[in-house]
Amino acid sequence: MFSEVDIRRLGWHCRRGMLELDVVLIPFLEQRFRSLEEADQQRFEKLIACEDQDIFSWIMRNAEPEDPDLKRIVGLILDGIPA
Repeated sequence: MFSEVDIRRLGWHCRRGMLELDVVLIPFLEQRFRSLEEADQQRFEKLIACEDQDIFSWIMRNAEPEDPDLKRIVGLILDGIPA
């Protein structure tokens, strides 16, 4: 289970070098992260450890992650974004 301190730490890691990622990851963390199952929360933590270019490509729907865990969390994030 993620504590509020853990969530604040994740918030700092969501601040990327790309504004496009910031406007997707930070709202997801603030609005949806707490309601996720613990396994999905861990997937989100795994996602933000990835390279910016990879995350950007997945969020822009230019590619899909090969890792099933990353694929699931990217899908959850994209569900909240209009295609």
